[in-house]
Parts: sequence; C-alpha cells; structure tokens
Amino acid sequence: MSKLHTAPVGEVVYPGQSVCKLPDTGQLRVGPGLEANNNALCTTKSGILRKTKVGKLWVEGRQKRYIPAVEESVIGIITENYGENFAVNIGGPFTASLPVLAFEGATRRNRPNLQVGDIVYARVTSADRDLDPVLACVDAQGKASGFGQLKEGYLINSNTHYARRLLSRPPCPVLASLEKHLKQFEVAVGMNGKIWIDAPSTARTVIACNAVQRAEFMSSAQTELLVSKLVDVAKS
Repeated sequence: MSKLHTAPVGEVVYPGQSVCKLPDTGQLRVGPGLEANNNALCTTKSGILRKTKVGKLWVEGRQKRYIPAVEESVIGIITENYGENFAVNIGGPFTASLPVLAFEGATRRNRPNLQVGDIVYARVTSADRDLDPVLACVDAQGKASGFGQLKEGYLINSNTHYARRLLSRPPCPVLASLEKHLKQFEVAVGMNGKIWIDAPSTARTVIACNAVQRAEFMSSAQTELLVSKLVDVAKS
C-alpha cells in the first residue's frame, strides 16, 4: 500500500503533525503547509489535509497571512524600488523581491516603469523559509503569460482558502455567474488571498467585487440569485 494512503486526507491537522512516512524511492509531491522532517512528512500549519488527483498533498487553511510556496501565483503591491529589485508586499511574513529583469523583454536599458503602489501579478520562484521570497512576472519559459502589472481595476483582500476555491476547476459558482450576467470582466486571483477585478465600467466592477466578497459562504443557487439581483439593481 502506498504511504500516501495512510495520510489523514480530509482531516484537520495541527502544526508539527506527522502525516505520512517519506517514500524510500520516487518523488512525493507536496504543497503549502508541509515539509520533510527526517523520514516523515510533517505539517507546518493547522488546517485540513488535502490531496489532488495527481497525488499532491497540501494543507488548506483559512489564515490571512500567506506563506509563500514556489510556483504559486500571487498579487502584490510595490512598496519600494531599490537598485535591481522592486520590494513587493504579498501579505507574507517577509517582503518579496521582484528583480527588474524578471519581466518579458526586460533589459538593463528597458526596465519596467513601476511605481510605489502599483499592483503586480507574479509567480513565486524562491520561497526559502529564512530568506525573502523572490518573484517573477514571467512563466518558466520566460513568457508573460498574464503576469505583470495590473492596471486600474479594484483589489480585494480575502483569505487563502477562498482564493483556492476561486482558482478551482470547474469555475467557482460566483465566477461562472458573473461571466453569465456581466459577459465582460477580468479577474486575477493570487494564492495569497488577494483578488483583482476589472470591468469595462465602474458599475460592472463594483457588481463583480460585491459578488465575490459576499459569495464565499453561499451555495451555487444563492450565488446565482445574488449576482442576478446585483445586476438588476445596477440597471434600475
């Protein structure tokens, strides 16, 4: 029997708990909230242990403070521009560092013109627990792929649990309902619990923001009714 089968998937776990033994051979896919400790896989935070279809284990929590993990997409705010890097607040224990060359097409002469307060959508490339996390606004192939500055729009602060739900497939009910009623709108969801929304008009942006903020604990039917009512009120 695979050692993953002994992991308490779907159960509440606490920091420092051993969830399974590390395999003698092969690789074990792990996400946020887990780390290797001697010959065991242990939790670093409280929450519910989850497992994806491909066998990746991670801990789902509701904390607002984000613990960075490599390859996760985050939304951050530029807080400082110093030399070769931008300082970015991603809501974690430490300020993240975003190199000025970590943008598609960026060179030492052609640098991104970001100012303090600007919002960026980025990928975590380094997340050592004792060092500041490092970000990049390109994918693993060096392409923008949607990463970069998020202009205009509105930024919502939520929690990491809700962010994961919004990123799930099939689409989360609130996003599916907004797509049905608003047609045109843009959304970027960071695994750090930050959600950016933009639409062709201020009214549509407000509708989308209100719907996303209020739908976290609603059923699919309740969410559909909420979005429908918000759209009708805006038209009246």
